[in-house]
Amino acid sequence: MKNPDLLKEITPTESELKEIIVNYVGNTITPDTEEITVEDIINVFAEQFPEFLLALAEENWINGYTQAMTDTRSWEVTREQEDVNKRIHTEQET
Repeated sequence: MKNPDLLKEITPTESELKEIIVNYVGNTITPDTEEITVEDIINVFAEQFPEFLLALAEENWINGYTQAMTDTRSWEVTREQEDVNKRIHTEQET
C-alpha cells in the first residue's frame, strides 16, 4: 500500500525554500507535466542528498520505537492494575 501523501502535488508558494526545491526537482527530473509530487522530491533527495533522508528516517524510527516502548509499558501497567482489581473483587466476594 502506497502512502497517498507521496502523490500530493507540491506548489511552491509557501516559502522560498519550497520554491527552490520544487524548481530544482522539476529541472532535475524534467517531468512531462509541471506537477511535482512529494515522491519526486524524495527520490531526488535520496539520490543527491541521502544523508539528509537517512537522518530523518533514523529520527523517525527512534521516535516510533520510543513510543512503542511507552505504549507497551502503559499497557503492562494497565494489565497489572486490572489483575489487582480482579483479585480484590474476587476476595471481596468470598
